[in-house]
Order: sequence, then structure tokens, then C-alpha cells
Amino acid sequence: MNEVVPARGIMLAHGAMAEGIVDAVRCITGAGPDVLVPLSNRGLSPAALADAIRAHLGPGPTVLFTDLQSGSCGFAARILARELPDVIIISGVNLPMLLDFVIQRELPIEDLVPRLLEKGRAAVCCSPPSFEYHADRAAPRG
Repeated sequence: MNEVVPARGIMLAHGAMAEGIVDAVRCITGAGPDVLVPLSNRGLSPAALADAIRAHLGPGPTVLFTDLQSGSCGFAARILARELPDVIIISGVNLPMLLDFVIQRELPIEDLVPRLLEKGRAAVCCSPPSFEYHADRAAPRG
């Protein structure tokens, strides 16, 4: 019987963002330190950041969550994704997405990733709903 290895998560971000958002996830879920690991790019080149990520990889799939698609965090993630087939990158993370990752990480990766993307997108909203997004401004309807 093939047992699903739960996905590991690594949060890559600029400055202290990774530590802060991972701390929030741990406070809410009680997740252990190996479930979702924070890594800052502070003082690291993309190559050095990729080496730091490698040190946290384990068996099974790893989701590299990045704050931005570009920049050193995104570049380091793409370096590893090219080398390692079990590494998936999700950029533009938010707290609901990371909470769902921790709770649902035992799902097969082909089910988990689309779910995380949907959770993250659904969590972005505007209040009051009378505001509509425009490329150059937020303006009231009507």
C-alpha cells in the first residue's frame, strides 16, 4: 500500500515576513516546526537562498511559498524547481492559504495545489462590496 507523504512547506519572503506569517500559522494551528519552515532572503543571494532551502527539503513533495514571483525569493525557488521534480512554487501567499496548507497537506499534491490557489484567491476581497477594482484606482460603483 502506497502511503501519501504529507507535503512540507517552506515560506520564502523578504525581511521578517516569513517568520511573522509562519508564527501566525503555528499559533492558530499548533503545527510543528517542520510542517512550515520560514526562510528570509535577508543577506542572501538567490544561490545562497537556494542552498538554505535545500537544507530543509525532506522526502515527498515540498511547496515553496514565496511572497513575490520575482526577486531573490522567486528566483531561488525557480532554481530548485528546475532541479527537483517534487518542488512546487506558489507565489503571492496569504494567511488563509497557509492555514489550509497545514490542515490539508496530506492530500495528494495534485489535489492540494489547486485547492491552495483557490483558497488564496477567495480570501482576497474588498469591503464594502460597493467598491469595484479598476487598474488605476478603486472607485465606488454608480
